Amino acid sequence: MKFLKTLLALALAAATLTALADEASIRKNLAERIPQLKQIDEVNKTAVPGLFEIRVNGTEIFYVDADANHLFQGNLIDTKKRRNLTEERVEKLTMFPIPFDSLPMKDGFTIVRGNGARKMAVFEDPNCGFCKQFEAGLQNVNNVTITMFLLPVLGPKSVEKSKDIWCAKDRGKVWQDYMVRDHAIPPVVASGCDISAIARNLEFAKKYKITGTPTVVFADGSRVPGSMPSAQVEKYLTDIKN
Repeated sequence: MKFLKTLLALALAAATLTALADEASIRKNLAERIPQLKQIDEVNKTAVPGLFEIRVNGTEIFYVDADANHLFQGNLIDTKKRRNLTEERVEKLTMFPIPFDSLPMKDGFTIVRGNGARKMAVFEDPNCGFCKQFEAGLQNVNNVTITMFLLPVLGPKSVEKSKDIWCAKDRGKVWQDYMVRDHAIPPVVASGCDISAIARNLEFAKKYKITGTPTVVFADGSRVPGSMPSAQVEKYLTDIKN
């Protein structure tokens, strides 16, 4: 038994050394041949013998052989299980949970309905059509505290509208009037409004890979991108123990 354990340990050590050698070779060769890929976040073996995944810029996936003589970008499909392995990998990299207590609450504003016992946070762009659709449905959800984070990702007009909403006296009312009732956003009268929260929201989104609006974060840290009907929101809130 001791002899078998020793053999297993030696085999594991040899495999580790081989993997490290392959990674070193891949990094070295790509840095020399494709300088744009000099900064590689991660190198991993795939389920395909001799094929390695390289990850750059956080979520970009490429595939190479052990010597990086050949590189391709595309979807790696498991035909037997009918799974898109590349898509699953990117989803895992971008859809990881966001701890609710990590949210920068001071950089958002709250909308409370009913007793406000249930909690959720939403990242939205005022120029986002799907956000307006989502907000309309959200009017049917009660007994919830919604923390709204302005995330102007759709261009300069989004930035300007976000600034006006953030500088409004009653942010929640102005937000809902604009998004749900299609009222104009009142011009900002007061000067010296601190809008740094908007820039911090963009940095937070970058850190946590929030790339689209709306994106909802629930109290258990689960995130849901895209507009969803109020019944689905209600189910999430009901299933989660705050």
